[in-house]
Amino acid sequence: MLLFTPGPTPVPEAVRMAMAGPTIHHRTKEFETIFKDTRERLMRLFGMYECVMIASTGTGAMEACVTNLSSKKVLTVNAGKFGERFGKIVSASGLELVELKYGWDTPANVEDVRSALVDDPDIDTFCIQVSESSGGLRHPVEEIAAAIKEFNPEIMVIADGITAVGVEPIDTSCIDALIAGSQKALMLPPGMAMIGLSEAAVNKIGEGEGYYFNIASEIKKQRQNTTAYTAPTTLIIGLGKVLEMIESDGYESFYEETRARALATRSALEAIGCTIYPKSPALSMSAVYDEEADALRSVLKTEFGVNVAGGQDHLKGKLFRINQMGLIPVHESAWVVNAVEWAYDRLDRRPYNGLASKVFNEVYYANEKL
Repeated sequence: MLLFTPGPTPVPEAVRMAMAGPTIHHRTKEFETIFKDTRERLMRLFGMYECVMIASTGTGAMEACVTNLSSKKVLTVNAGKFGERFGKIVSASGLELVELKYGWDTPANVEDVRSALVDDPDIDTFCIQVSESSGGLRHPVEEIAAAIKEFNPEIMVIADGITAVGVEPIDTSCIDALIAGSQKALMLPPGMAMIGLSEAAVNKIGEGEGYYFNIASEIKKQRQNTTAYTAPTTLIIGLGKVLEMIESDGYESFYEETRARALATRSALEAIGCTIYPKSPALSMSAVYDEEADALRSVLKTEFGVNVAGGQDHLKGKLFRINQMGLIPVHESAWVVNAVEWAYDRLDRRPYNGLASKVFNEVYYANEKL
């Protein structure tokens, strides 16, 4: 079975082997050496002033960023389940919430953000997804973050990059906290979140807030190559291996390959009549609006050994999402779009003629080294 859901993603064999060794105690020199190497690689991935690893899902990192960087009032963008989640975290943390709501297919608008800040000078933090995976949407995060810092450089910008970090280069010059998750582009099992931090964010955090999700205590310990609490040792070992594999060819090559596969997948799907759902598609996945999405997903899984994700809430049964994150062999992506075309044939939607494979290969090899 080919796992093509946008998280969890498949774990490469070399990474599984790296994690299959004997369990290492997290308070030993042996593990400190591994932690130091992994942390240095992670710093290169983020390209930011500081970073921490937390034994948590991405939601835990979202909460940690909100509670440690927000003082009074938070502006959030809600264009899907995860933007909605930022709002729920803000409210649960006892902070005031201002929310910009958009359709799940619609990216945030920089003028809307600027207007909200003008209208409410008490806003001290802004939260947004880079890639809102519930609809496969890419927000113009870098443009919005730059506008916020121009308006007031003291406002903290928190970006959920859980389905963006490791997919494409992200300009973090105006971002204060960038969140990543283990089970997405970094192709690890679920259970660990990572946060890249600006120098301004580290200064704002100070002594930190809360107990387990106190980022200040993690920064202090992780600079000493350990963690404040029990480290997810196996996942950290796996992360080190993943980053080593990516660095062997270089990030530029890695991002080029992801982009080429993403554009080829999207073009192949459009060629056979698929409707790409978001107005601004993310490179991390192709989200297709289809009234028969559940039937199509069933055919893909039972007849062609391909597992893709469906939609949520009002898009349940009307959306299917194909992963493009991680170290995916190109022939597997080609197999998936070919399988979608065959599934349409099985559902009497269009006769199979090999167009998806043809377009995929043409677009992929045209973009591979652009």
